[in-house]
Amino acid sequence: MKKRTKQTFILVLILSLLLLTACQSAKNESAKDNTLKDLTFGILPAESAIPIILAKEKGFFKEEGLNVTIQSFSSPNDRNVAVQAGKLDGVIGDVMTEAAFYENGLKLKITSDINEDFKILSSPDSGITDMKGLAGKKVSLVPNFILEYIMDKFAAENDFTYKIVEIPSFSGRSEALISNQIDGVVFTEPQAGMLVSQGAHLLGSSREAGIKGGALLFTEAALSDKSDSIKAFYRAYNKAVEYMNTTKVSEFVSILTDYQFPEAIGTYLSNLKKAYEPAGTIDKSQFDDIIKWTKDKGQITKDYTYEELTDFSFLPQ
Repeated sequence: MKKRTKQTFILVLILSLLLLTACQSAKNESAKDNTLKDLTFGILPAESAIPIILAKEKGFFKEEGLNVTIQSFSSPNDRNVAVQAGKLDGVIGDVMTEAAFYENGLKLKITSDINEDFKILSSPDSGITDMKGLAGKKVSLVPNFILEYIMDKFAAENDFTYKIVEIPSFSGRSEALISNQIDGVVFTEPQAGMLVSQGAHLLGSSREAGIKGGALLFTEAALSDKSDSIKAFYRAYNKAVEYMNTTKVSEFVSILTDYQFPEAIGTYLSNLKKAYEPAGTIDKSQFDDIIKWTKDKGQITKDYTYEELTDFSFLPQ
């Protein structure tokens, strides 16, 4: 009787160990299946990149189980080269960039808007203190992108034309404006605020004018193969926005200067009158207007639809 009891005990022990091993194996396999795939994201040293930078440096991506590699570019053209080379899963861009990419076989989609404010500035010694003063004058911007669209909207509203001076780099445009080699420029923040502090005149703001065309773009390959990673990306992005809205700028400004932001970013952020917004959608009427402008400029040959170029399903509900 005792022998049979002992044999039964050993059998139960063996079965328990086998079951435990199977469960552990299943758990490990499940954890492996749920591991988020890494993302590589391209940014420019502009206001729109701040939530992404903070999401990485403050550990919000890590909290979501996501690894994001950030690649910084000094100009939109450099960014576009990286997209064409297939080195990025996502980038900061705009509606016209997305349409041009799509036209040329680079399949990306707009997945959200961005926080942005582009300013129209005139040079210190130009004597130009209102928008109409730029009539017939030399304005530096990067053609075919959101900068030109914004300038065209202000010019149309004020019934004037202007001359484009193309200077691709941020630093080159800044120097040209402050040294009065050009009359005006279109700049995002925080560079715009820095130039105003050096004597440039502020003539207009895209945010105040209600113009919004910037966006985050992800490749269709990433949307298909890394959908869970992109959803995690946006959860972390929104955590970063909340962090910005509830934290003193002095506690994170050094992080931004490490990413090529000027020291003036601290002053700009400290004086913001409006809180940063979580990732949201692009307004359809704004989208349609930008598509029409892009086609009129000869960058695309088709009136792409809102449904073709956008996918907002990855945003937190």
